[in-house]
Amino acid sequence: MSAFEFDGATVAFEPGMSVAAALWASGRHSWRVTDRGQRQRGYYCGDGFCYDCLVTLDGRPGVRACQTAAERGMRVATQVGFGVA
Repeated sequence: MSAFEFDGATVAFEPGMSVAAALWASGRHSWRVTDRGQRQRGYYCGDGFCYDCLVTLDGRPGVRACQTAAERGMRVATQVGFGVA
């Protein structure tokens, strides 16, 4: 089984899983918080149409976790807002 890092913790995944699927399978249902209200967001549409599943991946914000294949060694972090200043 392979793994990536999420907010400093190890998340295991099976080949073919998206980042969102791996996070959900590990019991994490939120990986973005809104700018206003600090509301938690995570998996919603699964098709890349919404912005609820955005994460910061290897320092790059705005990556859709539902559309990104999980890979060994990734560094994934909770994103605040849309990840732009």
